[in-house]
Amino acid sequence: MNINDSSSALPSALDDRSPAAATPADPRYAAKATEAAVKFEAFFISHMLRQMRSGTREMAGEDSVFKDPINSDMLEMADNLVADKMAGQRAFGIADAILRQLLPAAGAPVTASSAVKTDNIAAPLNKLV
Repeated sequence: MNINDSSSALPSALDDRSPAAATPADPRYAAKATEAAVKFEAFFISHMLRQMRSGTREMAGEDSVFKDPINSDMLEMADNLVADKMAGQRAFGIADAILRQLLPAAGAPVTASSAVKTDNIAAPLNKLV
């Protein structure tokens, strides 16, 4: 068996001839991709909140309430719930960016102007009216 031989005995998940190959048009694939993207965004937000809390704890004075580790497990649980809620609302746009890569619109080419939605972007603060 040659290492450069592309016809292996085991089918690849990305092989078009494989029965397990998923296409972006498949609704099950889209649902799983959406769930995974939202979970990744929740993980990212949770990690960011954990790092922010850790930094606050390190910078706090010795007699500060932020230095007290008593409620740290409850704060971590609350941070995870906040992260899940924010990811469900797609607050950071991470899941949307992942889904644009995984589920491109069928037949519609993605251009720079169509990839960015401008209706939810605030106007610049330094713009003179």
